Amino acid sequence: MSIFQSTFLSLFLFASFFPAVAQDTASATQAASTQPTAAADIPKEAPSAQLSQPAAVSMNDVIDRVVQREHFFLAQMRHMRPMVETYLQYLKDDKEGVTQPTKDQYFLGRLDMSDGPEDTSFVGQPGFGHRMVNHLTGVYSMHFLPLGFAQMVVLDTDFQRKYYDFSFVRREFLGELRCLVIDVQPKKNAPPGRFLGRIWVEDQDYNIVRFNGTYYPEPKIGAYLHFDSWRLNLRPGTWLPAYIYSEESNLKTGLAKGIHFKAQTRLWGYDLRGLGKNEEFTQILVDSPQSIKDQSEAAADASPVVAERMWEKQAEENVVDRMLKIGLLAPAGEVDKVLLTVVNNLLVTNNIDLQSDVHCRVLLTAPLESFTIGHTIVMSRGLLDVLPDEASLAMVLSHELSHIVLGHRLDTKLAFNDRMFFPDEESFQRLAFRRSAADEQAADTKALELLKNSPYKDKLGSAGLFLRALQDRAPVLPNLISPHLGNGLASDKNLRMSSLITNAPALDANRLDQIAALPLGGRMKVDPWSDQVELAKAKPVALTSSREKMPFEITPFFPYLTRLSTGGTDKVASTAPTPASTPK
Repeated sequence: MSIFQSTFLSLFLFASFFPAVAQDTASATQAASTQPTAAADIPKEAPSAQLSQPAAVSMNDVIDRVVQREHFFLAQMRHMRPMVETYLQYLKDDKEGVTQPTKDQYFLGRLDMSDGPEDTSFVGQPGFGHRMVNHLTGVYSMHFLPLGFAQMVVLDTDFQRKYYDFSFVRREFLGELRCLVIDVQPKKNAPPGRFLGRIWVEDQDYNIVRFNGTYYPEPKIGAYLHFDSWRLNLRPGTWLPAYIYSEESNLKTGLAKGIHFKAQTRLWGYDLRGLGKNEEFTQILVDSPQSIKDQSEAAADASPVVAERMWEKQAEENVVDRMLKIGLLAPAGEVDKVLLTVVNNLLVTNNIDLQSDVHCRVLLTAPLESFTIGHTIVMSRGLLDVLPDEASLAMVLSHELSHIVLGHRLDTKLAFNDRMFFPDEESFQRLAFRRSAADEQAADTKALELLKNSPYKDKLGSAGLFLRALQDRAPVLPNLISPHLGNGLASDKNLRMSSLITNAPALDANRLDQIAALPLGGRMKVDPWSDQVELAKAKPVALTSSREKMPFEITPFFPYLTRLSTGGTDKVASTAPTPASTPK
């Protein structure tokens, strides 16, 4: 059994590392060019039955449908304000020719396309506005504009046949979808900033589900970036942007030369209003007068201790509900149950009764952080992605559980609901769950005690190895390591649970059987419509070289695309990225 088949324990139901990407290619047909068509007024939404049309009988028909569907897509996006997150790593080859990250950048905001692509920043790094430069997909003063990556969700804001030449390449499967692969090139007389590359069009309604390339011609200031943009079928007849991967190995501009980077952009939170719906009104039970009983004898006033617990619980519920509606927190789901299993293992083996339930939730962002909100333990998607095994997960959860066991409280000013009335983009300023250095040290000490009595006591070497790798990468990846809401796992002055490093093996980047940390995005997948998180269903892949280990690093996206039925309840595609070395 390989290391990839034996890493995870039965108590921790994480999936294996990376999926293989299968593609099925059929024979090509002859391409042809036609005259452009005018775009009709397209409604915001349309039933799937109205979207389905007879199959196109020629390449002319295909292009007409593609242009029409792309205009429909733009009309839909003008009514949506999804969360958009971009994480970028600058790269450099070391003396042995191995590519390593040297620094990073991070952006989190909300995309607003009501008047062209625009962004609202959550982390104090707003874009410069889409009117400043045509198609902000370039480099400006050595800083990547967040809006540039967000705008890669759009093939062309004015996609017209008169601007492009189309060439059919082949048929190809992306997951379960049979797609038409078409090369797209701007005509010589086309306005600047047009898409140049390849599109994948699903062959039922002719939606563009993937486009790969750049914009053309090069701008006078900066440079257009290369990108690979993916859309998922989130509702019947509705394909929306979910993932963008960008990479440059030797980008040359008038301001700098030889820029080397990789970047991931993710979008989610398309249906935040749906998360706020009150389900109680759909589940009202009406009792008959005969069944109503007087409960006055069983009623009891809350004691001071119970009242204090209820007050803190109210603050906890206020915060969790607000973070859910913002799009920062995933709804309760199966991953929470997996985390709670580990928490219960720690509680039961240490004979701890907290007199109230502990909950676990997933923060949807990439930076590595964990914290508590009352009795709710929160872990970020990025942290869950990179942890190598269950013992490492138990290490993180034991620290947060210790804050609860030791009675480290949530600020109960948050029990007043009016404190939740603030703009979404001020979330990181209004909500903070950082602990004092003394509380952090106490939690570390208690966590070590919990782990020594737990099922993970003989497996903590891997947890120490993870901390060693984290400490090694922290100086060059500050934006990944720095938390926005809680305390960091590593900093210049502090490393959480640092005593575990003592018994950890030496970090050896060349050993294929030593997995200190995983790449970003290999374990968790997020439904961009509902924000539900799941464990990626990926097949084990044996490493062939040490370069494929890529701890804390960015990899391309290759989602397994599926088409929803008219019932609208099917699950979205698998979204785990594959290593760059995986054959396509």
